[in-house]
Amino acid sequence: MLKRLLKTKRPAPSVPEGRRVYAIGDVHGRLDLFDRLLGMIEADHRARPPAAVDLVLLGDLVDRGPDSRGVVERAMNPPEWARQTTLMGNHEEIMLHVLDGDRAQLPLWLKVGGREALESWGVDPQMIADGTISEILEAAHDAIPVRVVRWLMGLRQSMTIGDYFFVHAGVRPGVPLDRQDKGDSFWIREEFLESSRHHGAIVVHGHSIATEVDWLPNRIGIDTGAYATGRLTALCLEGEEQRFLQT
Repeated sequence: MLKRLLKTKRPAPSVPEGRRVYAIGDVHGRLDLFDRLLGMIEADHRARPPAAVDLVLLGDLVDRGPDSRGVVERAMNPPEWARQTTLMGNHEEIMLHVLDGDRAQLPLWLKVGGREALESWGVDPQMIADGTISEILEAAHDAIPVRVVRWLMGLRQSMTIGDYFFVHAGVRPGVPLDRQDKGDSFWIREEFLESSRHHGAIVVHGHSIATEVDWLPNRIGIDTGAYATGRLTALCLEGEEQRFLQT
């Protein structure tokens, strides 16, 4: 007699009792939206029963928008009502490579938003346009404080809370979460986005812009293109609840 194998339904993902998690997508230099969303998050938190708050920034604080400096300074001074973890994105990685003297990366960084970032730290736009690589690198080192560089270097690759795994770009399907490559964590796209397999946790990520929250059974993408659209998104997790705040 043949026995039918029944698939066990996967339990709903959750975060530990007594914790409230807010994850924020790619800010990209939009301090105005970042401040507005932080205000919305604080109001949401204070309107609910007491809980320990985790605030997770998913990386790409810098580039593209007009105020990378302001966003980084704000992130370096987190709100007192939350325990904040900031993850590194591919834009922070490129920036750090340039500041470490990687001359080959400078043209790419300027093309993808480094120009705006340098201007926010007070570097003359005309010098960025006309200067040599050596001159621009020297100006960047002079303008961006060492304390900022050290803080960026200390950003985490990923973190796990309950049944959720937080990372900037995504994960390599089939690779255990605790063995993910940094390059994939910062840069992966199609292989991750097109995968329907369960990764061992629900992956919460940014990096890949979507017009709305990309809400799938195995992942939740919350990069809604804030620098261009004006929509900066936060995913709110509490118990088995999933909800969103958006500017």
